[in-house]
Amino acid sequence: MPSSPNSRRRSPVSTVSFEPAALTVPHAAHRLFDGREIVFFAREEADLPSAVVDPRAPEERAGHGELRQDPLTGDWIAMATHRQNRTHLPPADQCPLCPSAPGRESEIPADFQVVAFENRFPSLGPDLVDLPDPDQPPEIGRSYPAGGRCEVLVYTPEHQGSLAQLEPEEVQLVLRALAQRTAALSALPGIRQVFPFENRGEQIGTTLHHPHGQIYAYPYVTPTTLKTARRAVEHLDRTGRTLHHDLLDQELSDGARVVVAGDHVTAYVPWAARWPLEVHVVPHRHVADLAALSGDELDELAVIQRDVLARLDALYSTPTPYISAWHQAPLVPGLRDAARLHLQIVSPRRAENKLKYLAGSEAAMGAFIGDVSPEETAQRLRDAL
Repeated sequence: MPSSPNSRRRSPVSTVSFEPAALTVPHAAHRLFDGREIVFFAREEADLPSAVVDPRAPEERAGHGELRQDPLTGDWIAMATHRQNRTHLPPADQCPLCPSAPGRESEIPADFQVVAFENRFPSLGPDLVDLPDPDQPPEIGRSYPAGGRCEVLVYTPEHQGSLAQLEPEEVQLVLRALAQRTAALSALPGIRQVFPFENRGEQIGTTLHHPHGQIYAYPYVTPTTLKTARRAVEHLDRTGRTLHHDLLDQELSDGARVVVAGDHVTAYVPWAARWPLEVHVVPHRHVADLAALSGDELDELAVIQRDVLARLDALYSTPTPYISAWHQAPLVPGLRDAARLHLQIVSPRRAENKLKYLAGSEAAMGAFIGDVSPEETAQRLRDAL
């Protein structure tokens, strides 16, 4: 039986410095040819590289875009025109995410188990910036440096495969690396949200086939997180309980949309799913981010994430494209305490050879129309393995 989701007593509003990681993972930081940071992760200290030499000739870092705030919505838009020339679906022998080899230099100049490095073509960064608070009105005509941090997290040195095809202990190392990067990036000046994610499949827009994810450290709270965090605050103020606590209780009580449940984590299709395939993976304990999880919670979370992704791939004869999005609490006073870490996995695939496209209602109005009932999706995923 899953453990109780969270205490019903409200905790004080945080003044927000980030919470330190609940556990450590062996890692070592080095520098690439242009000064970007690269961090190697391993299950044992002895497996970390002690010295890393990037043989590429030094050059100036890319980046330095700008941020503009939409006066109609208040949303921040990153102008990153330098990304037009980024690497796009290279052949395997030119993959920048494989370890460097004689005669082939890549972004990773040493062997590794899991590695994170600053993106060579970042949407945000390399500089940091302090932006106005979310409730301040936009200044029309004023732009800011596109501060923040964009990192690539490479799951494996193997060029082929996917997160679901890794061994459980390999996925557990990936999540430990994400927890460490969440803590490190949350501590940077001006960062208000850390967002790890994965785009899988050309239909989603991935530009590299090698199994990997990304981490964005934003200098603002993103529109979706701002909206959901405010609803969570309102629910907590009104009921004294967290919103995800009540949602999880309801899903476990109903059972019709639960895909898999463990001692610490449950995966379910949400009641009002927007996408043909959508699963939320939620810790039972109320935590703000990956860095606040215990080792047992992280390990089970990795197993259940891997299980859900394998079920998505088992639905059809070809791999299912998806977006895997880690929703972490924003680093903003008054919003952080009510928000809970959860993983949202979505796919636009509505049939073997059909995708859901965001047309007029969804793209322009944000008003989604479901193609498949959540209960049917949950049953198909339960039956997939």
